[in-house]
Amino acid sequence: MTNDHVTYEPIGTIHSPFESAVDMPIQPAGTDARGTVELRDAYAEGLADLDEFSHCILLYHFHESPDDAALSVEPFLDDRPRGLFATRAPTRPNNVGLSVVAIQAVADATIDVTGVDVVDGTPLLDVKPLVGAFDVPESVSDGWIADSDDAVADRRADDRFR
Repeated sequence: MTNDHVTYEPIGTIHSPFESAVDMPIQPAGTDARGTVELRDAYAEGLADLDEFSHCILLYHFHESPDDAALSVEPFLDDRPRGLFATRAPTRPNNVGLSVVAIQAVADATIDVTGVDVVDGTPLLDVKPLVGAFDVPESVSDGWIADSDDAVADRRADDRFR
């Protein structure tokens, strides 16, 4: 393993109705909130044909998460510590987040979406189309989350990862 340093330049900004991570949805499946994804003009051409897809994957930087990620966390859907990489906790070693959102419209350098679950002003790193044949395995095991009594739509974030 090398100790190379990786740097990313945001390609745009995600806008949402959430001014803070506290009390916002914990996953896209838990909200129908509308948002906009604004790409820098230099990347607008890359949105051609995206409107043919129902959903896209947003990769972004958790800009309000601390840089000191614990490797054991108590996730929003459980009351016991879990290994960080077995959770969707927003504190990560590289603070990279992922959300699957529904595409409502694509125009110029903007994507209108629903199911947004990020803080307003989140730096966008990449956009990829969600492809059912590629991204949805035939058989999936949901690990410890399958035993959770909480419905994701009923949960909101608190301040545990600030």
